[in-house]
Amino acid sequence: MPDPSGQGLTFIIGGARSGKSAHAEKLVTARPGPWTYIATAEAYDDEMAERIAVHRVRRGAGWTTVDAPLDLAQALRTVPDDRPVLIDCLTLWLSNHMLAEHDIDALSAELEEVLASPRGPWFVVSNEVGMGIVPDNRLARRFRDAQGRLNQRVAACADRVLFLVAGLPLQVK
Repeated sequence: MPDPSGQGLTFIIGGARSGKSAHAEKLVTARPGPWTYIATAEAYDDEMAERIAVHRVRRGAGWTTVDAPLDLAQALRTVPDDRPVLIDCLTLWLSNHMLAEHDIDALSAELEEVLASPRGPWFVVSNEVGMGIVPDNRLARRFRDAQGRLNQRVAACADRVLFLVAGLPLQVK
């Protein structure tokens, strides 16, 4: 049950292009600003740079953007109390760490510890990657498994979990 004070963690999960980010932005902007957007994406190519630009334009004014492709826990620690926060997304954060060959279990535990005590209304976006076929290579299987474990950890400490399907939010928790 969501915290009646308006504090708490909302976890928004779904497939690619399910409407997760747009829905999360609506939930955040329904609260008084200013709002903080913690971005985990890195623009390694033109297509990703375009995706990031589209997100920035869609958000518009009133947002402070914090780039945290790796140190998400520290970025959350620096957000002022009571500030609505949108973290988009855990999937890219995990991918960044896996490609850098960092200790995923330790980083996930640190992030879980911070997310378990939100100091405001926090919204976390992540992809559900385990509903498709079994990947054909070791790295993709490791990623799918690590993402599934991370999603379970975040869902366990969330006050509310929404699953987005075709732009429609389903409340899971």
